[in-house]
Amino acid sequence: MLALEGYYDGENVQTLGKIHAQKNQKLIITILDEFVEELPKKKSAQTVRGMLAKYADPNLRDQEESAWEKAVLEK
Repeated sequence: MLALEGYYDGENVQTLGKIHAQKNQKLIITILDEFVEELPKKKSAQTVRGMLAKYADPNLRDQEESAWEKAVLEK
């Protein structure tokens, strides 16, 4: 029998050590009345360009190249 420490992050059980268990091996999970200090979430490495990619319209790329010049001429 092996004992591990871990915590529940709100979605999954996270272990603080490596699990030496085999697939389909039974586990006993005991929930304690103690809490671990919540770690700050890691910042996403995604860029703004990547986040906005879903809004890109490839059909408008030709118009984008001359958009600044057209806007200046209108003013």
